Amino acid sequence: MHLPDVESLIADLVTQIRPHLTPATGMVGIHTGGVWLAERLHAALGIATPLGVMDVSFYRDDYSAKGLHPSPRKTDIRFDVDGAPIIVVDDVLYTGRTTRAALNELFDYGRPARVDLCVLADRGGRELPVAARFCGITLQAPLSARDRLQLEKAEDGALTLRLAHA
Repeated sequence: MHLPDVESLIADLVTQIRPHLTPATGMVGIHTGGVWLAERLHAALGIATPLGVMDVSFYRDDYSAKGLHPSPRKTDIRFDVDGAPIIVVDDVLYTGRTTRAALNELFDYGRPARVDLCVLADRGGRELPVAARFCGITLQAPLSARDRLQLEKAEDGALTLRLAHA
């Protein structure tokens, strides 16, 4: 399977998001790949509020099976979530469980006016009714549960999508 260039996907996401921005829009990236993507989008869009980051490990309904991320990070949201339109950013949308966990954690910080999901790639295979408003690419054929689609960051900061077969 040929995966598209991440830079072109990011440019497309910027085009999708820009018409929906307001001066109050906040953006929160989900650790790890979602933060990398959110950093790029936040800068390209010139969003005024500080970028928020979250590690949703403790909020996952499968925490007992998955445990913590190998390098857990502290959630850091330095803007008022209450009443703000928020864009939650993740790299890959799969089952929807990470998004559900992110929403649960986000609502601990306040009640946003609206929450939109932005993902680089939707790989299919949803277990929860979750859809991204902003999506770089939707795979035409869902991947096997054994396959992993992951965003990788090189030492020079370049981002690439990689498909790993188990």
